[in-house]
Amino acid sequence: MREGSKDLIIKLKATKKRLVGSKSILNKKDKHVYPISKPPFRIPSNWEWVYLSDISIIQEGPGIRKHQYQDEGIQFLTVTNILEGSVDLMKSQKYISLKEYEEKYKHFTINKGDIVTACSGASWGKSAIFDKEELLMLNTSTLRLRFFDDLGDNKYLYYLTKSDYFKSNLASHSTGQQANYGYSHYSKIPIPIPPLPEQKQIVEILDQAFKAIDQAKANIEKNIVNANELFQSKLNEIFSQKGDGWEEKTWSEVLEIKSGRNQKQVLNPKGKYPILGSAGKIMGYADDYICEENTTIIGRKGTINNPLLIKKKFWNVDTAFGLHASKYLDKTYLYYFCKSFDFTELDKGSGRPSLVKSDLLKIKMLIPSINEQEEIIRILKVFELELLELNQKYSQKLTSLEELKKSILQKAFSGELTN
Repeated sequence: MREGSKDLIIKLKATKKRLVGSKSILNKKDKHVYPISKPPFRIPSNWEWVYLSDISIIQEGPGIRKHQYQDEGIQFLTVTNILEGSVDLMKSQKYISLKEYEEKYKHFTINKGDIVTACSGASWGKSAIFDKEELLMLNTSTLRLRFFDDLGDNKYLYYLTKSDYFKSNLASHSTGQQANYGYSHYSKIPIPIPPLPEQKQIVEILDQAFKAIDQAKANIEKNIVNANELFQSKLNEIFSQKGDGWEEKTWSEVLEIKSGRNQKQVLNPKGKYPILGSAGKIMGYADDYICEENTTIIGRKGTINNPLLIKKKFWNVDTAFGLHASKYLDKTYLYYFCKSFDFTELDKGSGRPSLVKSDLLKIKMLIPSINEQEEIIRILKVFELELLELNQKYSQKLTSLEELKKSILQKAFSGELTN
């Protein structure tokens, strides 16, 4: 007869009762009814369904206000620090004083091995196991989980937080427009609990599978980088070598830079022309336009190193420049030149990247005849099409690997990996 998880659940619930009695955790007085009448999916007969708050610590962070921030002291966790699978304390460094921590917030200390998760905003659902030695505490929009007295395998619980089942169940309790979850939401999630040996077996299988999948993803991502670098090297090769009869010209001689303008006066939801920002993002529509078809757009502020060739007429906002080629310069040839040029060399921004029109007009470029420009365009379009197809293929592979992860997780928590 297979060992069941009933004894483990009894121990976990008894431990919760003891922790509440000693005031180590708050008594939230959950009104859970057992057995759970409508289990979310089928699990093996020796597993049990139990609500998360009956087997795990669920602690939300306090609300530290800006006036409490200090330049040094005790660092507190933010959603920015929580990545998928790791905690990066350098991503956001915010502190409160040691004195205030000792007086008010010591019980929000994060212990090594805790599962920490972002529970609000766009990054909600990201989770990681805190594996560092640094003293750290919870704050707003962060939350920690851990089996009571480590009676279960905490990594099993961690992997569970990664599953679509867990995230969709959590999302089903959302009441506001913006994701914002806390104890009341997490406590309602039914959790499938196998016996401890089986938890460890599941963790071992998932560790091995995810290691292999992550390695495969890393290889694909490296291939994407290599493919893009190869195309970039081809661009650099073409635009750095002077051919017979090629002339060197400055931008002031061969193109006009159309400065963008504020869009407020021309905004019209039914407008014919898109309003574009520095990254090519559509920010509305207008009845008028500034730039003609096949104009290259580059950022004046913000995204300055991502030139885009826009096929249709458009209005550019004041953070974007439109480059209008003269009759001696093919518009697509200009676009490819911009792809080869490193605009960060002209960055004048002290914080946010910024370009100045007078500097751009001094840029020098080699210009062959129109016929030669068209031949260069033909060659580069072939390369670009191959790169696009390759990136699409790699992207599909990455998507398939993510779907494989989800499938393995679902099988893990329905008992199919170990049954």
